[in-house]
Formats: sequence, structure tokens, C-alpha cells
Amino acid sequence: MSHQDNALTAAHAEVKAELARTDTKASLLLAFTGAMLAGAWTVATSTHLTVLAIVVGAAGVAVLLAASTLLLMTVRPHLGGGTPQGFPKWATLTPDEIRDALAQDDRPQHIAVLSRIAVAKFRCLQRAIDLTRIAGALLVIAAVLAWGGAA
Repeated sequence: MSHQDNALTAAHAEVKAELARTDTKASLLLAFTGAMLAGAWTVATSTHLTVLAIVVGAAGVAVLLAASTLLLMTVRPHLGGGTPQGFPKWATLTPDEIRDALAQDDRPQHIAVLSRIAVAKFRCLQRAIDLTRIAGALLVIAAVLAWGGAA
């Protein structure tokens, strides 16, 4: 194998690994936000809260729901838009067309499409993390208000 062939194989594997890593992070964060929402619901329904604590806590829950929406968008399957590469394209081909397609080296196209998908996933993940941090701060403030009994 040539140096370029090795480089293409390595780049293709790296992009696929980054996609998997992003999906794993998003899934873990989605579970965390779900736990935060469940905890907030438990506290809100089992404790007498001040109006201010309810308002701040509701804002925190709304931000958590926005973060959850971004996380669901992150893990939603994306097949590459109007020009799918690899697997999604193969689903539309006959066995002979698949054989012909596999005879061509289209790894550069795969790398480009998968890289764009990975970058979009990373951006959604970053926004979701930022929103989760904001929601956590709002819920902590709500807890302090409830514990301190601020009116």
C-alpha cells in the first residue's frame, strides 16, 4: 500500500472514531440531563418552594429541555444530506452497482462528508454542554432560594 493509501485509511478511521466519540458523549450527557430533570421534578413536587425558587427552577428546567433537544439532534442519524456516501448510498444500489462502487476509491469523499457531520455534531454537543451548565446554575440558585426561604 502507498503512503497516500495508508493516510486515507487512517483519516477515514479517525473521522469515524470521532463520530462515535461524539455520539457516546452526547448519549451520556442526555442521560445526565434526564437525571437532572427527574431530580428537579422530585424536589419540585415534594417540597414547599417559594415563588422565586419556582420561577428560577422552571427557567433551569426550560434550559435543560433545550439542552436535551440539542443532544437529541446530535445523536439523530445524519446520512450526509443530498450526497450520501458509503452505507446510505449502498442501500439504493443493486448488487452489481455496489460491486462497481466498491471498485472505486471514494474515501476522500467519505472523509469530507463524515468530517462535516462530525463538526456539526461537535457544535451541537458544545451548545448542549453550555446550556446544561446554565441550567445547573439556575437549579442551584433555585435550591438556595428554597433553602434560604427567600420570598
